[in-house]
Amino acid sequence: MRRVTQLVHTTAAAANVLSLLPNISTFCTPFVPISNNLSQDKFNFFSHTSLFLTRNQKWRQNMLLATRPLLKDGNLSINGKEVLKDVPDNIVVMPLTDTSAFVGATSPHASSRHVFKLGVIKDVRLLCLFRFKLWWMIPRTGSSASDIPLETQMLLLEARQGPTSSQSTYIIFLPVLDGNFRSSLQGNSSDELEFCVESGDPAVVTLESLKAAFVNYGDHPFDLVKDSMMILEKQFGTYLAYHLQMPGILDWFGWCTWDAFYSDVNPQGIKDGLMSLSQGGTPARFLLIDDGWQDTINEFLEQGEPFVDGLQFGSRLASIKENKKLRRIANEANSKTPSDLKEFISDIRRTFDLKYVYVSHALLGYWGGLVPNIVATKNYDPKLRYPILSPVYLANMRDISMDSMGKHGIGLVDPDKISQFYDDLHGYLS
Repeated sequence: MRRVTQLVHTTAAAANVLSLLPNISTFCTPFVPISNNLSQDKFNFFSHTSLFLTRNQKWRQNMLLATRPLLKDGNLSINGKEVLKDVPDNIVVMPLTDTSAFVGATSPHASSRHVFKLGVIKDVRLLCLFRFKLWWMIPRTGSSASDIPLETQMLLLEARQGPTSSQSTYIIFLPVLDGNFRSSLQGNSSDELEFCVESGDPAVVTLESLKAAFVNYGDHPFDLVKDSMMILEKQFGTYLAYHLQMPGILDWFGWCTWDAFYSDVNPQGIKDGLMSLSQGGTPARFLLIDDGWQDTINEFLEQGEPFVDGLQFGSRLASIKENKKLRRIANEANSKTPSDLKEFISDIRRTFDLKYVYVSHALLGYWGGLVPNIVATKNYDPKLRYPILSPVYLANMRDISMDSMGKHGIGLVDPDKISQFYDDLHGYLS
C-alpha cells in the first residue's frame, strides 16, 4: 500500500478552527508575482474573488500567506523569511501544501535546455548534494549561491529566527522531473541561484517549466527531507525506500570482488578471497561478483597491441550467459573451470556457508551496450548510438568511461524490448 501520513503542527485552537473550514484550495488564488504590471482586469478578478470569503476564511488565508512560499516585490519569502532576493519576473511559484510549493519559469524562446535565474542568496548557511561525476554525489557547504556547484540535486538552507536566536527554519530545494525535462540547481559568481532544465533531446523543446523545483520548509532538517520526499511521492506517484523492508544482507558481513580483481575476476580468485576471509576470522556471508563475469566482445582491442586506457569501455555484451572463465567448454573435461555459473555458485555456497550471492551488470547490459547484428542479441534489436552529454558534465569531474562511450558508441536495446531483455537476463541468473 502506498499510504502517506502528513503531520500538521499547529495549536489546538487553530486546529479546531481549521477543522471547520473547507479545503483552502477551493478559495485560495494561485500565487503570482505581484507587480505594477498586473492588469486591472486581473486585479478586479482577485478582488471580486476575495469578496466571497467569510471572515474565518480570510483569517485562514492570511495565516497561510504568512507561512507559504510567497513571491512578492521581487523577493521569495518562506515562513516570513526572505530566502531569495531580486527574483526575475519570469519566475512562477505554484503552492502545493501549507508549507511547500513548486518553483518554475517561463522563456520567450523554445529550447531543449534552459538556465533560469531564481534570485540572490547571500549570508546564509547552506548544504548541497551535487553530482561531481555522472554517478557519484557528494556534499558541499557554503554561505552564498556562488558556493552551489553545477548539478546540485538537493539544497538545504538554514534561516535564523533572529540575530540572537538559537532557533532556525530550514528550507529545502529539490529539483524534480517536469514532464520530459529534468532539472538541477546551480549558483553563479553573482550569488544568484539558478536552475537548469533539459530534455537531453534537441527535438524535445519547451517554453516553460513550471514545476522544475520543489521548495519546502520546517524546523528540523532530517524531518524536512523525509516529509518533502513523501509529499513528492504522493504528487508524482513514485515509491520511496521508507516503505521497503531492509534486505537481509544488512545483518551480515560481505565481500565485493571489484577492488580485488576489477574485471579480471575468476573462479579461483573468488575462492581464494573467501578462504582468506574465513581464515582471518571474518567469514563473508554474502558475495557480490562484480564486473568481469559476463560474455563480452571488444572490437577495439587488438591482440598483441599495447593496451590503451578507455578502450575497455568499448566492450559490448555478446550474450546473457557467463563468459568462458565461468563456463567449461566441451573439450575441457579435465579442466578446473566450473561447468557453468550455477555449479560454481552452488559450490561456494556450500563450502563457505554463503547466504546471498549477487552479480552486477550495467543497466544497458554492459558498458558499451549489446553487440548489434549477432544471433544471441537479435531478440533485443540493439542499435549503435553515440551519447551526447550535457554541458554540465564537462564542468564537473569527467570520466574516461563516458568519454569512451561517446567515441565508441553504445549498442542500445530497442526501448520496446528492454523489458524482455531484463526478463531473459534475470531469468537466466535466477
